[in-house]
Amino acid sequence: MSEMSARRRRRVAALLAALPLAAACASPPPPVPPPGEQARAISLPFDRYNFTPADLSVIERAEDLLVGDCMRSRGLAWETLPPSAEEDLEPPNRRRYGVVEPEIARRYGYHVAPDRPSVARRSAAGETRTASLSEQQRAAYDESGGCLPRARARIGQGAPKVDSALFNQLITRTFEQSRREAEVVRVFRAWSACMRAEGWRYDDPLTAIADERWLDGGPATEEEIRAARADERCKARTGLVAVWVAAERRLQEDAVRAHREAFDALKAAKDRQLETARTIIAAAR
Repeated sequence: MSEMSARRRRRVAALLAALPLAAACASPPPPVPPPGEQARAISLPFDRYNFTPADLSVIERAEDLLVGDCMRSRGLAWETLPPSAEEDLEPPNRRRYGVVEPEIARRYGYHVAPDRPSVARRSAAGETRTASLSEQQRAAYDESGGCLPRARARIGQGAPKVDSALFNQLITRTFEQSRREAEVVRVFRAWSACMRAEGWRYDDPLTAIADERWLDGGPATEEEIRAARADERCKARTGLVAVWVAAERRLQEDAVRAHREAFDALKAAKDRQLETARTIIAAAR
């Protein structure tokens, strides 16, 4: 398993984003709204040490360019993917505390919003490219010593070794601890009371988003949208997100201080890889 693949799985938010996408609406579908300010405002200390979606977009762009050079050097065709626009990329903590954006709740309930245009185009182009690769291209791309491993090694060159397992453990541990902090428990109770007044019975936002009624694989129902809109309103009324962020921020800062050397290595590795990737992209322009 590659180091880069391990990093991509570090996102705790992915645990909350596992709901199926809403089915397509009537043609043409309405434009997907950009991430709201509520989601963009959520920042945590660990963000400095992790790869955000925007960071991964830079890394993947550089990988793709290097793979293209490598494939063409072997006499094989390779079409690089169109880049995603930065404004279309997900904020790093968008779904960490469940649904927090009024417009997303109104349109998609608890379902994950569809990709924004440039992200969707890149994803579709990647699927088309993968499906069209010949056996020779596939072997040259992903075999031991192939173009993708070579590209990843180039981007990781000079970056210090990092303890990904420790980082993953701390992400999960501090998140779970934050749910038990006294001020978070109190705001959960206030949120739960607000939800009861709206006709919904949940102990906390994570039980609401994980309701089995929303996990049947279909599009968001009217009932789900009503629940998600009530959830988002109750978060706003009780100040839940601000309280939860403050608690988790404190726990993460304690973890950084307790594992200073490991976090310094994470930051150095991230910075080195992003610097290398940006240099590769700039040279290709």
